[in-house]
Amino acid sequence: MIGAVSGKRDEPGRRRELRRDAVDNRDRVLEAAAVAVRREGTAVPMATIAADAGVGVGTVYRHFPSRDALLSALTHRSFQLVLETARRAAALDGPPIEGIRFFLERTIAHGTDLVLPMHGGPVINDQATVALRDEAHRTLGSILERGKGDGSIRIEVTRADIVTFGALLAQGLPHVPDWKSTARRHADIYLAGLLNRTGQPDQTAEPATD
Repeated sequence: MIGAVSGKRDEPGRRRELRRDAVDNRDRVLEAAAVAVRREGTAVPMATIAADAGVGVGTVYRHFPSRDALLSALTHRSFQLVLETARRAAALDGPPIEGIRFFLERTIAHGTDLVLPMHGGPVINDQATVALRDEAHRTLGSILERGKGDGSIRIEVTRADIVTFGALLAQGLPHVPDWKSTARRHADIYLAGLLNRTGQPDQTAEPATD
């Protein structure tokens, strides 16, 4: 009886531990897959991803029953990171250009985690991921509009400009040994080009669209 009771008491803890292990395994698979896809493309073997993650290939398939499911999850995860970064940038005090600087800096830092359509990733066909993407774009747009409103950012700059440049910075060039340092230097040059040197808001021009 003592053994039976002890077993029942242990079971909830064991289930929680198994659930944590499963979540950890899923995260490891996604992290490894992001690097592998960037390295070898979307046709990278699932066995390679499993080996890079330090799990069996069966574990990969338990979480992601097909390659499309894995690629879809990678894209969703990427836009979660983009949206989180955009929200943090929008919440910053100070000039709007510093919010854009923060967004670009964090995009460079997240580079290996981002698997996006413009990097050769899959086209988005999941509505939840589309919603994440659209919200990220709107949030970046709110930073730009503040900058245009106070005259610090050129009126013709669009949120698509920021998104595209961020994606370019996240995609390291293979022949550049220290890509992050190079990307930060390019970001500084780009940010200088966004500034409205007149210092006056344009009250007559329509805001540029994507």
